[in-house]
Amino acid sequence: MAELKPVGEFGSKAWCEACGKYGVQLLQEADLPADLQWGFSETYTHPPARLLTGGRELAAYFIMVKDGEVTAGDGAPEECRALPGFHVRLQWAAICNQSRAKYGRAGQRQRSAEEKVLYAAIEEYVGRPNPLGLGGGPKAVWPPEIGAALGKGAEEGGGLHNIAASLQSPSPEFADLPTTELGVPVFTAMTEEQKKSFLALCGVAA
Repeated sequence: MAELKPVGEFGSKAWCEACGKYGVQLLQEADLPADLQWGFSETYTHPPARLLTGGRELAAYFIMVKDGEVTAGDGAPEECRALPGFHVRLQWAAICNQSRAKYGRAGQRQRSAEEKVLYAAIEEYVGRPNPLGLGGGPKAVWPPEIGAALGKGAEEGGGLHNIAASLQSPSPEFADLPTTELGVPVFTAMTEEQKKSFLALCGVAA
């Protein structure tokens, strides 16, 4: 972990490819059942245009366990998304900055609580329920062998999340925004201009 350096912004091709590579490594080191079929994909909607250069269509990455092989990479192929597992589509700006924070179980709970505050503040500001369109995706499936492998050493700074955080470089959109210690944007502390800019980043009409 100490040797890991940032390779790109959250959702960039370099970052997605690197996250996938380390995910494969963690799963290959685990003793997974031979018949396990599992997929992971995260798609980040409304990313800055700079992250979609060179003909790239999605800011996304995937990890797939199928037919005894573990593969991963940039994008979110249908073959992966068709498998039981963890598949989400989230606004890039809604989770980008806090994804650089490193934590274990307690930090994950704190991040989730702070994100709920952020989402509630946005909902109140725009005056309609769930403007970010949260939830409604396929049911998450986390086989214990997968969870143990991807979370290995998380309390000591390891695991896929902390690896991904170490690989992530800062994005300029958050340089001047008020945030919590974990990096979650504090919507109620933003200026009116910042609120509108942040909502536009999320693809939400004020």
